[in-house]
Amino acid sequence: MRTVIAGSLPDIASRFSKYLTSLWSHDALVIFTRECTGRPRKVAGNHEIVDRVTIDELDALKQLTDLGAVLDGIHPLGGARRRIWAVRDATDTLLVIAPRRLYPEAPDPDLITALFGIVATSIRQQVAQASPDYLAESRAASSERARTIAELTEIHDATLSSILGTLRSNDLDDRRSRITASETASAALIALRSAGDADRALSEEAVTTAFARLQGELRPLLRHCNVEIDYVEPPADGRPLPGEVAHAARAMVRTIALAFGAQPVLSRLRVAWDCDGNNVLIEIRDQGSGGIDSTALTRQLAGRLHTLRGRVEIESITGWGSRVTLLIPLDPPAVRPDENLLSTLNPRELEVLAHLTVGKRNKAIANELGISESTVKFHVASVLQKLDVTNRGEASAIGIRAGLSPDGTASSGSVRK
Repeated sequence: MRTVIAGSLPDIASRFSKYLTSLWSHDALVIFTRECTGRPRKVAGNHEIVDRVTIDELDALKQLTDLGAVLDGIHPLGGARRRIWAVRDATDTLLVIAPRRLYPEAPDPDLITALFGIVATSIRQQVAQASPDYLAESRAASSERARTIAELTEIHDATLSSILGTLRSNDLDDRRSRITASETASAALIALRSAGDADRALSEEAVTTAFARLQGELRPLLRHCNVEIDYVEPPADGRPLPGEVAHAARAMVRTIALAFGAQPVLSRLRVAWDCDGNNVLIEIRDQGSGGIDSTALTRQLAGRLHTLRGRVEIESITGWGSRVTLLIPLDPPAVRPDENLLSTLNPRELEVLAHLTVGKRNKAIANELGISESTVKFHVASVLQKLDVTNRGEASAIGIRAGLSPDGTASSGSVRK
């Protein structure tokens, strides 16, 4: 189980499926969690099943599954009725397994609930921490899903509208067939347009909801400080936040609040959120000693801010207090060549690639990053494999086109994943 929860979040279903195979042989495994706004479905197994599993099917199964019990029966999954086992964790995360045989013995409820509980808790913790790796993967998935839905909606909207226009024409005969076809096309058009609404429900949080969740997360963190917290709520009609932005914003505010709470004296804290339509704007200030470690705090926030192209400003005046402001864009960057490739690299590999763009050799990169030369060789090999190139020159060309540079900045007008 340590191996299952220790790896990257996107592949947790594959690792869990591999672990469970020796206990309960199965053709497909699906984890459904609304915590992960980028990929609410995490799947493993037969692509003929998992690629066709819909959110509606999983929502229906969740409604039928009691906490702590195994739902065992024939239900729709992947476009067909199949024998399935479903388990619903206390975190409201759902596990669905399609057993390999039609009539196998159902798993022990206590054992499978306990095992899945570990996985579901790990998912919730990783999402709450909003690591840069998670944010990058989630944003990439959200952007791709939104782009695909937009393209399909435009195509089918135009097609169905054209059909309706033809069917409503008075020049056609057979009134009853026109009415029937018109009603069918109208229903399809309504269903199509509702797809965008369903996607938004999965991938966005109302700004007021995100702020209310933050308040609940801060209370236990600062309880020992005996500090009074003033909350300035965002406007109720503010633009909804993409899920990855909401998770990152709360994680960074928690980090900042802990930095403030570490001061010898802290009597009052003010947390304010706002939304200008393009960015979420966050301000945290205190009436304290003005002794927060700005350098350390900037380093703690850097990974998430870099991933979401955010900015931070920190002011700390001894005897007066401190103020931290965050600006996080709500929209992902415009699509650029090679960005999907770069999204496969972890933060250290991106750093190595950035140094390759200026022609640095392994020894120089090792000295710059404070790691061994053999470790650099390992990262370079991984970069070449993930970018599907054969040499350092081809890799550096991809990095240059994406605007990577070793000082952590991108060239003018460029965007990094």
